[in-house]
Parts: sequence; structure tokens; C-alpha cells
Amino acid sequence: MSFWICATCAVEHAERTDVCAICADERQWVPADGQRWTTLTELADDGCRTSLVELEPDLWGVSSRPGVGIGQQSKLVRTSAGCLLFDPIGFLDGAGVEGILDVGPVVAIVASHPHMYGVQVEWSRALGGVPVLVAEKDREWVARPDPVVQTWSDDVEILPGVTLTQPGGHFPGSTVAHWAQGADGRGVLLSGDTIYANPDRSSVSFMRSFPNRLPLSGAVVERIATSLERFEFDRLYGNFDNVIPERAREIVRWSANRHIGWARGDFDSLT
Repeated sequence: MSFWICATCAVEHAERTDVCAICADERQWVPADGQRWTTLTELADDGCRTSLVELEPDLWGVSSRPGVGIGQQSKLVRTSAGCLLFDPIGFLDGAGVEGILDVGPVVAIVASHPHMYGVQVEWSRALGGVPVLVAEKDREWVARPDPVVQTWSDDVEILPGVTLTQPGGHFPGSTVAHWAQGADGRGVLLSGDTIYANPDRSSVSFMRSFPNRLPLSGAVVERIATSLERFEFDRLYGNFDNVIPERAREIVRWSANRHIGWARGDFDSLT
């Protein structure tokens, strides 16, 4: 079966439409010169390749060089019961598939939100037809329907010690994965764009749109932060190579309070 990849967001589409609905949404963007499409073959012919890098014991980053679309770094979490591929990239090749399978069998593929769907169905097929879990609230954004796509809600312990939850915010179904055994047992949060690890490595941000600079309300930020305080985590990985290496749980709460204060006008005297 042929399919198309949006060159801007790298999400797979069953049909080549006039415009990618994900990019036309206010959270993303369509290039000034119009919609562009590509294929796996074209990307490979242009020299695109996948790579795996170990981030810490039992956690790998999966990316493409050069980056495709938004250019996220997938996270591959390994447990004794198999692996989770989180935020699948918009490209794959034989070497990437082989590298992942060398780590261990993949049990499920999960994207934190529609911008990160990548070529999730194609990854599923290459990895043995494993389930692709899509948040029920975001199912409308799936542009390549397939029997491997399953919807989910609330919390799911997808692997022992690995829990998926949907605090929402960036998208209604925006998802994070909590890995209890990560960071030497102190806990890791894979946050996607739900909580963005800032370049200073000591704060995070909460946005409806990152490229178009649309913030979330203070109430929504409070909801996100509160919903995650039931988890213990010392480290937070975003969906690129951004990371809060330590004290991440404390930093999420401090950053949420700062965001809420600015939205409320507490710091207007500084402007």
C-alpha cells in the first residue's frame, strides 16, 4: 500500500490531499509556498537515515539524519516485558528497524499528540504489526487509518512500571509516559510537547502552539501539573533532545506556578 508523508510535519497520510489538516491547524503551519508531500523512497534517496543513541540504561533516542518534518526524537523504553516506542519519527529504514529489534520486541507504539504521529502505521508493520495507541480525544487527526490503530483513554499501564496518561493541554489527548524504573529508579517522565523542557534545563513551558506562540491558560496549566504530581520522577525528556536532568518534578511545579502568575498579571510591573 502506498502512502504519503507531509514534508512539514512528517505525518503519514493515506491520500495526498490539498493540504495536511494537522499543518493547517492553528498549532502548526503550512509553508508559504504551499503544501509539500514526500515518500519514504524519496527521503531515503535524499540520504535520510535513522540512528539510535542510548540516553540512559534501557532508554534510547531514535531520530533521522537529516531530520524529517518536525524532527522529533522518538524514545524507546525497554522493560523485561518488551519495549515502548514513544513519539515515532516520520521516517524508517531497515537499519533503524533492526536496531530497535536488537534492543527488544516492541509491544506498542504511542504518540504524545498528533504532531508526533510520524509514520506510526509503517513502524507498526515493520515491527511486526504491534498496536498503535491513539488517544480517543485525538482520533480525528489520524490520516492513515489501519486496523493496528487502537484508541485509549484515562491511564494505561502499557508495560510493567510504564504508565500512559492524558493530562491534555497542547491537544485534548496530549499524553505523557511515566517510567518508574528510569533515572536509576527515581522515575522518568516522557513529556512530548505536553510539558516542554526549556533550553535552560531548569524550567519547562506549557503551550497550545509552540511555533505560533499561543499559551495555555493558567487553569489548564494547573490541571496538567496537578495531574502529574501523583507520579514520582526526577528526570524529564521532551520529544527532541531536550531534557531536565534532575529535580524535574519540582521544576514542573515551579514552572507551572510561574506560568500561572504571569497569566494572572502578578508580574505586570516587570513589563
